[in-house]
Amino acid sequence: MPEAASAAAVRATIGDSEFDRDTAVTRRAPGVYDIDLSAGWTIINAVNGGYLLAVLGRALGDALAHPDPFTISAHYLTASQPGPAVVRTETVRTGRTLSTGQASLFQYDDEGNEVERIRVLASYGDLDTLPDDVRTSAKPPAIPPMDQCFGPEDGPAPVEGSSAITDRLMLKLDPATLGWALGQPSGRGEMRAWFGLSDGRDADPLSLLLAVDALPPTAFELGLKGWVPTVELTAHVRCRPAPGPLRVSITTRNLAGGFLEEDAEVWDSADRLVAQSRQLARVRLG
Repeated sequence: MPEAASAAAVRATIGDSEFDRDTAVTRRAPGVYDIDLSAGWTIINAVNGGYLLAVLGRALGDALAHPDPFTISAHYLTASQPGPAVVRTETVRTGRTLSTGQASLFQYDDEGNEVERIRVLASYGDLDTLPDDVRTSAKPPAIPPMDQCFGPEDGPAPVEGSSAITDRLMLKLDPATLGWALGQPSGRGEMRAWFGLSDGRDADPLSLLLAVDALPPTAFELGLKGWVPTVELTAHVRCRPAPGPLRVSITTRNLAGGFLEEDAEVWDSADRLVAQSRQLARVRLG
């Protein structure tokens, strides 16, 4: 086998992947971290909100006494751009099973003024200490087999520079939620897909923060177009995901006054609900 083909066949691992490198933060001082936000996770030149949530999640995981995000709530204040940024964290409380902290990400504007992009409040624990007891009425989403679903590579070429993030994701969308791509949106406000990272890296709690905000917006199936910026997003990580592709289901029940909610569920290969989220997003009407 040629060397290049052999290298391409090697799957990335947790801790050694593009996602890990692009979310890595460098501690400058206690509670202060530097990062260069990668242009590889942009949509229409804005950095994806799930990637940013993972960046702040990684910084908090270093700063707090517990390793795993259990719940993290983010307010997106201004659009982040690729390039240098600083994350400042603060420990609010450290308990026996949970640590709570807050973090903000800052960049500089053209005049050299520091601008806060995101502010989060989060509680961290240890997923490996949770009991196995599960009592749920939730069911995995009904998505066709992966070979019956469609990815960005199956459609027309995207506008250059508009969707760099799609090159880093393995996305296979349920055909039932692809009416928007054919000019025939269903009006149901649903999006479902198989999800993973394109280099084969398995999911972990940090990449789940990306997964809840990586699919095309449900607004497309409501007949709307264009950027749908997140105002606030709260994610709950419920357990450590099993290896293999994830299934992500997102629904919107109410669009009013130019804002909609997106409720997401993420399921792993063992049919476990591993993450949930709700976000409020703004849409452009007309």
